[in-house]
Amino acid sequence: MAKKLKKWQGWALFIGSMVVVFLLGLLVSSLMERRAEVASVFNNKRTVFEDSIVAVNEKFKADYPREYETWAMTEDTTFKSMYNSSQEVDVLEQRPEMVVLWAGYAFSRHYNTPRGHKHCIEDLRKILRTGNPGIDGDSDMQPATCWTCKGPDVPRMMRELSGSKSVFDPANYYAYEGKWSGLGAEMMNSVGCSDCHDARTMDLRPARPAIYEAFSRRGLDIRKQSHQEMRSLVCAQCHVEYYFIKPDDPNNPGKANYLVFPHDKGLTCEAAEEYYDSIGFYDYIHPLSKTPILKAQHPGYEMSQHGIHAQRGVSCADCHMPYKQEGGVKFSDHQIMSPLAKIDRTCQTCHRQDAEVLRQNVYDRQDKCTEVRNRAEQELARAHFETKFLIDKGATEAELKPIQALLRKSQWRWDYAIASHGATFHAPQEVTRLLSHSVDYAQQARLLIARVAAKYGHTGEIPVPDYSTKAKAQAAIGLDMNTLNGKKQRFLQEVVPKWIEEAKKNGKVVI
Repeated sequence: MAKKLKKWQGWALFIGSMVVVFLLGLLVSSLMERRAEVASVFNNKRTVFEDSIVAVNEKFKADYPREYETWAMTEDTTFKSMYNSSQEVDVLEQRPEMVVLWAGYAFSRHYNTPRGHKHCIEDLRKILRTGNPGIDGDSDMQPATCWTCKGPDVPRMMRELSGSKSVFDPANYYAYEGKWSGLGAEMMNSVGCSDCHDARTMDLRPARPAIYEAFSRRGLDIRKQSHQEMRSLVCAQCHVEYYFIKPDDPNNPGKANYLVFPHDKGLTCEAAEEYYDSIGFYDYIHPLSKTPILKAQHPGYEMSQHGIHAQRGVSCADCHMPYKQEGGVKFSDHQIMSPLAKIDRTCQTCHRQDAEVLRQNVYDRQDKCTEVRNRAEQELARAHFETKFLIDKGATEAELKPIQALLRKSQWRWDYAIASHGATFHAPQEVTRLLSHSVDYAQQARLLIARVAAKYGHTGEIPVPDYSTKAKAQAAIGLDMNTLNGKKQRFLQEVVPKWIEEAKKNGKVVI
């Protein structure tokens, strides 16, 4: 016979049931309210764009205030980390060997750690790697192609200059002709909305032709990639290894300075090297060792693919643009920066360890990579000077060629590993592998150098100039930094304000 409930137990059960019903009602009401809030965002747009490219980022603010507000925060430079903080840091001051390695290339003049996206245009104007046309007869060093990744004015100008109206038709793009300064009054809006989104639908889509063309050459269609993959590919259109077709390239007439990603043979360092070797490409001839050097740009996408996160399906945006929740709206934080700045919303969404433990794990990997990097730079810098010693002694082309081949291999691996700023986190094993091979090739080169030097009567250590500071290293490779800095300051004071004023008159930038 069933036991009869006591009176108080019946009331407790009734009250408990009412509480559960009430809480469920609140939950349903909240869900309905949040769904209505989400719907209102997409159904009550204040601005409907008819064009896929809208260069002025402020035009998106009214409809996407959360995304715009966090994007604007990329101007903030207060975040500090052990490596690659948000501040502008003079890397050449920290690592004078890099001045020697990049002798003969504009990077030996000026190389800083990157700041946030909102600084892209400003930083490109002031860097000593761009010329100062109109100042004391200074020439414009760089082609217009150098603007490619700096903001949504780039795809806008590509279409205007080519007459194309389709973002997805790379064949109609051609805006790489001319000099960098020729587009100075057009490039005003720093990396923003239309670089990654179709303004009409806000769907993710890259806005540069090179990535479409690179995929096509590998038999792939970037437009058919998944949404999660696109959360990395919009980054990959810029954070990637690339080169410019040379004006005298007989295989590409009429395509001077055209931007190309060397992905045809794969996404490894060696695959890119094989591609470049097959077309006889080099970025510059090193003035000390006379080596034809490959200069890596920033193969962040390629390097990330060798790391565990990408291999587990984690996208760039998952870590650099973590989700935020406000009311019923879940959105990506557009303050793109180091995941270490927001560990609670990046690392800890998957990893349950304490934030300081996770941060230290990253630092430990970076420290180990840096140890090998230091050795590679030391070996390479001396090797370039030592090769110059052989040249001055009268070494023959036959004696120099195997040394230069080793230097090219060594420096390519070093540069490829360090040019991608986050690679020591993305793929620390791959970085260590490449840097270890760089050390090996550099040491092989120095052994050959010693043997050739002995043939010319020199034994023992080969003398090299003092390059222990940035200033000494730049003097050792023949740079007149006082003149270069003076011209740049005049350029920023006299030329850039005219560009900005012209852009304001033409409505190319918000006043």
